[in-house]
Amino acid sequence: MTSPPAPSAPHPHSHPPTHPLPPAHPRRWTALALVCAAQFMLVLDVTVVNVALPALASDLDLDRTALTWVVTAYTLCFGGLMLLGGRLADALGARRVLLTGLALFTAASLACGLAPNATVLLGGRVAQGSGAALLSPAALALVTTLFHGRERPKALGAWAAVGGTGSAVGVLLGGALTAGPGWPWVFLVNVPVGVALLLVLPKVVPLAPPTETRTGRGLDVPGAVLVTAATGGLVYGLVRAGDSGWTSTATLLPLLGSVALYGAFAAVERRSRTPLMDLRMLTRRPVVAGSFLMLVATALLISFFFLGSMRLQHVHGLDALRTGLLFLPVALATAVGAHLGSRLVTVAGPRACATGGMAVAALGCLPLALLAPDSGPWTTLLPALATAALGLGAVFVTATTTALGLITPHEAGLASGIVNTFHELGGSIGVAVVSTVALGATAPAPAGLTTAFTLCALAAAAAALASPLLIPRGRPRLAGGPHGMH
Repeated sequence: MTSPPAPSAPHPHSHPPTHPLPPAHPRRWTALALVCAAQFMLVLDVTVVNVALPALASDLDLDRTALTWVVTAYTLCFGGLMLLGGRLADALGARRVLLTGLALFTAASLACGLAPNATVLLGGRVAQGSGAALLSPAALALVTTLFHGRERPKALGAWAAVGGTGSAVGVLLGGALTAGPGWPWVFLVNVPVGVALLLVLPKVVPLAPPTETRTGRGLDVPGAVLVTAATGGLVYGLVRAGDSGWTSTATLLPLLGSVALYGAFAAVERRSRTPLMDLRMLTRRPVVAGSFLMLVATALLISFFFLGSMRLQHVHGLDALRTGLLFLPVALATAVGAHLGSRLVTVAGPRACATGGMAVAALGCLPLALLAPDSGPWTTLLPALATAALGLGAVFVTATTTALGLITPHEAGLASGIVNTFHELGGSIGVAVVSTVALGATAPAPAGLTTAFTLCALAAAAAALASPLLIPRGRPRLAGGPHGMH
């Protein structure tokens, strides 16, 4: 049995059929708050370690490559296994997969906090990412099925705001915990929150039946292994470029291998009776456009936090706490951008919102590419990153709204997996690239930081120019049925 056929896009002048709305779940807003809290932990863990990296390097004797993998091992498994998590949410039921992922993430966080060496820490980060890959698509699938009509854009806006602000708050919280009880607590803080959510979520989130029939169906484990290995090869090649050069064999072989593995993944998906991804989903313009926006926006935001933390601690000599506090305005700007984006996307449409958001991000980053690397953090770095984060906050909302534009409810888990896959892969690729450009063997060079920020500004400008060409016209459909475009 193959995947359900992808629904065709409606004719631009036709009206979508109306369907009666299912009865609203009485505790849907409480459920939204809880799943957003769980998602907040996952997104926070992408950046919470950034400020703690110098302390980690000192205590566990980590070099530049190991430090990069502390960040990317999590996002790599998070993104690489996201499609499998989405399929599991469809096949087994979103609540079951959500709770399983939350339990794994909580246990892995405990292992990371107690890690005595780099091997245990990196293994814990891999397990954290695997748990997150189960939890996140299941949680977003629940959001898209619990809310309908005019409530759905509000719920998706809250979800997107969590995605945008979690990364920024992670840097702030990481600084406070590292300067206070110590770096292990950037991981241990997840444990009591995870346990509390495991106790409360089953009482609030409905046990919906699986959206796929399991008879005669399996799970595409080969596809999941191939796409994760392909992305791992890509990230490894990008990281190696910082040590061996872009034209070295150590860099080119993993990069070429990743291309071959992505090709093998596509071939497996076409022939599999139970494909991990219906490749026809990637022929739908809203899905491609939203995934592209999510990839670029996340790569930029995570890169900003990584580069900003390195610059503040290594160039300006700030401690972990002051570094984290300096990112508070960035966190607030991201939240404001997401709030404005959730309103603008329904009024002006996703095309205008994405183009404007990326343009603001490019303009915000521009001073960091032009001014002296040792300029004061309050007069250059902070205003620039806050401006860029304001634009990216709006882009996160636009990406989520656009990518889910033509998705039917029974494909919600898979579509959520695609959206979040590009979110996490963006973080992995962004950090791998900027760490290679900005960092020397152990510490960042001021000129390298400037080059990395220049690259970020150019990427944001290119995305702003591409957005009008990729994103379809129209506004989110607020009527019943799946969240779509009209």
